[in-house]
Amino acid sequence: MPIMEALPKRNEVPVEQTWSLETVYDDVVTWEQDFEQIKAIVPQIAAMAGKLNVSAGSLLAALKLDEQLSRKLWKLLSYACMRLDEDTTNSFHQGLASRAATLAAEAGAARAFIEPEILQIAEVRLQEFVDSTPELQVYRHHLSELLRQKAHFRSPEIEALLAQASEVANTASQSFEMLNHADLKFPIITGEDGERVEITHARFITLMESQNREVRKQAFEALYGTYGRFRNTFATLLASSVKKDVFYAKVHGYDSALEAALDGSNIPASVYDNLLETVHKNLPILHRYMRVRKRILGVDQLHMYDLYVPLVGEAQKQISYQEAVETVKTGLAPLGQEYVSLLSEGINKRWIDVVENEGKTSGAYSGGTYDTAPFILLNYTDTLDSMFTLAHELGHSMHSYFTRSHQPFIYGDYTTFVAEVASTCNEALLDEFLLRQTTDPTLRMYLINNYMEKFRATLYRQTMFAEFEKLTHAKAEGGEALTAEVLCQWYKELNSKYYGPDMIVDDEIALEWARIPHFYNAFYVYQYATGISAAIALSQQILSEGQPAVDRYLNFLKSGSSDYSTNLLAGAGVDMTKPAPVEQALKVFERLLDEFEELAAESKNG
Repeated sequence: MPIMEALPKRNEVPVEQTWSLETVYDDVVTWEQDFEQIKAIVPQIAAMAGKLNVSAGSLLAALKLDEQLSRKLWKLLSYACMRLDEDTTNSFHQGLASRAATLAAEAGAARAFIEPEILQIAEVRLQEFVDSTPELQVYRHHLSELLRQKAHFRSPEIEALLAQASEVANTASQSFEMLNHADLKFPIITGEDGERVEITHARFITLMESQNREVRKQAFEALYGTYGRFRNTFATLLASSVKKDVFYAKVHGYDSALEAALDGSNIPASVYDNLLETVHKNLPILHRYMRVRKRILGVDQLHMYDLYVPLVGEAQKQISYQEAVETVKTGLAPLGQEYVSLLSEGINKRWIDVVENEGKTSGAYSGGTYDTAPFILLNYTDTLDSMFTLAHELGHSMHSYFTRSHQPFIYGDYTTFVAEVASTCNEALLDEFLLRQTTDPTLRMYLINNYMEKFRATLYRQTMFAEFEKLTHAKAEGGEALTAEVLCQWYKELNSKYYGPDMIVDDEIALEWARIPHFYNAFYVYQYATGISAAIALSQQILSEGQPAVDRYLNFLKSGSSDYSTNLLAGAGVDMTKPAPVEQALKVFERLLDEFEELAAESKNG
């Protein structure tokens, strides 16, 4: 696809392609009013310390005021961060985001006594409070969840101190974001047909999909060459983030940072370990895919910059944003009229910030709050991959919409463990729809190749990321320094293990860890891999069973955090405490690979 050398400035993007943040705050004056209201609530919360045990009424008053504070603060912070994401170089919005983060830290410190103080109430007395007070009964699961984690809460004084330190503790993550998105500049290379192309985060994968191998090689070496010049800075930032995770885990009495991260959603460590073990057992399938890729591309050596190029290049086509919207809506039709109608309404109401502009945060996400639309940030590039990103983020946003429409605020969000299920289920349904629409061998090969790439990039690659996170945290917990040299060494070794003997693991890929934002939100990425496994199972149930499976699935979307994640998924029809979903997903990958090889052989012979 043609790529403009210069990105548009934010004020040059058409309004209809931007998200409607004016529905959150119509101007900065209104934002400032909420800021002042939150500042006034903070001391009111602090004044309740030591009083939660007095009566059911005092406990209820504290919980309700805490909800009021959290809702306003979530909205205030989300707005400031989304405005900053529009253009990370905008100093005014940098200021808003910084002030909101500081206020959030102050609020966190003021309310830090609540959970520890609740846990100091005798369980029998706490149960009496709930049973005797109708308004407290909505908090029953929430209070039960606190009691489950009782051993890992410190005193109110220590929790308050830790909350005060949160802004400083997140410095590594914030510094990474500014360096990676605002300050880091990539070279201009010679692209397709000799045009000059400036590498950006959003353009990189598009360049890596080029049928021109020299373009791919140039982009690969230029991007990682840039990261290489800052490797020590990135290593210091990542090491600081890992040390933060280890510190908080130790302070709260966990044996490891991994255990601490999983315990918040009541996920047993065996789920993480089973994922790694199951994927390791099935690495030969990925190695076989690499052999197929090498053969189809017709190269003597398969390099890391050959990973993303479609194996059926002549089937590529540009997909406009509007065409992508209509295709996604049709592909998600099995989820029912209610789902598709609400999705369409959200798009029309400008939930989505569509195109890349100068300074805009790279990638994509679904955000918003309990009191706003579930906004989506995109950097749409007229590709099949961008269409699937749209479907993915709409899955998140529809999950948020259904949850916030059916749950009280206390359960109005969902754990990260289940978050990737809804998004990836959308992708799986879209894949199945596209495959049902064609019998043309070439186009079918292209679609199957794209589907297989989901397994490589989401199940295998994210599991590799998860293994890297487990390794870096374990090394830090053992007292080993996380230098750029050892991070590159470990990362390159993992690539060699995952991609197998037919892949030339280029030195540049050893630096990929430096550009992965999720590493600053530790032990998140494994959920992409478990998510695709659950999503494949659920999508197949929806397509084969129809309405009963749709009803179970929509009930799951509406449940928020009203129960434990594994229970919610079991209710939807999949048991993630067993290795079976991962194994089933990898069997689908193997079947796709079988069909792809058959079609490739027929094409060659025909």
